[in-house]
Amino acid sequence: MHQVSGRFGYRLRRGFCRLRLWRVAHIPDKPFMFILATVVGLMAGTGAYLLKGLVRVMSTFLTRSFDGREMNYWLLALPVVGILIVSAYMRFVLKRDISHGVSKLMAGMRKGIYSLGSYVMYSPILAGAVTLSFGGSAGSEGPIAYAGAGMGSNVGKLFKVDTRMLMILVGCGAGAGIAGIFKAPVGGALFALEILRVDFTVVSVLALVVSTLVSALTAYVLSGCTMDVSFLQSQPFDASVLPFLLLLGVFCGLYSMYYNYVMKLMEALLRRMTNRWVRCLFAGGVLAVLLFLFPVLYGEGYNTIGHVINGDFAKLADGGIFMFVDSEAYVLLLTGLGIIICKSCATAMTVSGGGVAGDFAPTLFAGCIAGFVFAYFMNVAFGTHLPVSDFAYYGMAGAMAGVIRAPLMAIFLTAEMAGAYSSILPLTIVCALSFGVVRLITFDGYYSRHIDRKNGLLNRAAK
Repeated sequence: MHQVSGRFGYRLRRGFCRLRLWRVAHIPDKPFMFILATVVGLMAGTGAYLLKGLVRVMSTFLTRSFDGREMNYWLLALPVVGILIVSAYMRFVLKRDISHGVSKLMAGMRKGIYSLGSYVMYSPILAGAVTLSFGGSAGSEGPIAYAGAGMGSNVGKLFKVDTRMLMILVGCGAGAGIAGIFKAPVGGALFALEILRVDFTVVSVLALVVSTLVSALTAYVLSGCTMDVSFLQSQPFDASVLPFLLLLGVFCGLYSMYYNYVMKLMEALLRRMTNRWVRCLFAGGVLAVLLFLFPVLYGEGYNTIGHVINGDFAKLADGGIFMFVDSEAYVLLLTGLGIIICKSCATAMTVSGGGVAGDFAPTLFAGCIAGFVFAYFMNVAFGTHLPVSDFAYYGMAGAMAGVIRAPLMAIFLTAEMAGAYSSILPLTIVCALSFGVVRLITFDGYYSRHIDRKNGLLNRAAK
């Protein structure tokens, strides 16, 4: 058996060597780049479909006995178990830390490191599926972007491309991962250009577009040609709501600063816990309490987004702490406020407490609820008649633009993932204002001073 496998490996390596020599002799580098970009797009789109399928199957199995009409006490255990499983997988099986994949990818690309291990192609998908299925309040885009970058890197290394081509393939893989998970090719390309800062050249942009298009189409076809979030816009955009749309943009910008501040504060707190298992238990415990109080924080939250932007607001309070309040208006407002206050903490506990997940989808969820709270409060308190579901949809892009600080990606990704291209104008207005507020009122120094002060208090308390 060993001899047979050895002969097979030898013949496989020899075959690839001949293929590389034939490629160098017959296919120039630029056309070959587009061939590899297509292959990477197919791989990333398939990986995105598998990740979503794993999350759907596992979470359905784990939550099959949950009832939206009562408190579900199993939520106090699932997040802790999930984070411990993922942390043990990284510690004892992989023996590598694959959390914060996008941050690691950005740091590596800044240093010119484009060679990623083969384990990156599959391990983030497995770990991300477990994290989200057990209640992690985060997104699947981080794991698939990291896995896609690993696919691009390993495909490039297989054919021994030069460093520049390898860099482009890594960016293509990461962008294709985002495009496949959101079914948003333009959003995936803008992620690579705005976030990863892939070189803006004709070849790199065209290769990126090819890869993201192939990935999004692959995921779309494999999922039965359906969108993850359907948005049945209640009415065409009415210019009379423009003043309130401007206010929504400012509100999203202010909320984005709060969201980022809490995220950084919680991450700093978790970094102080040097014992891995203590950190996992603490983060899992805090996350479990938040999920018990607001069950809609469970997982990515796409189902909740779909309900809210299509007018089914009652789903927000299912199984939550405020569901027994008599007044429906108070139930929805209190639940919405609780969600937007706690979401950033729940996400930080997931992505920094031992889980493997992304932090783009949480901004979409938080923005959706923030837009809902804004419009619903205006209608209840001031007697306006704002389209609440539409404002919830616009808030998705506004929060992403302010938190991630990538307004173009936020605009196109939000429009593409719901197929609502007619909403580009209001999305652009909200994103521009949200991003402008965050950039104008620069709180970076404020964040740093307060986090340093909190860290100092924590150090003195520990001593």
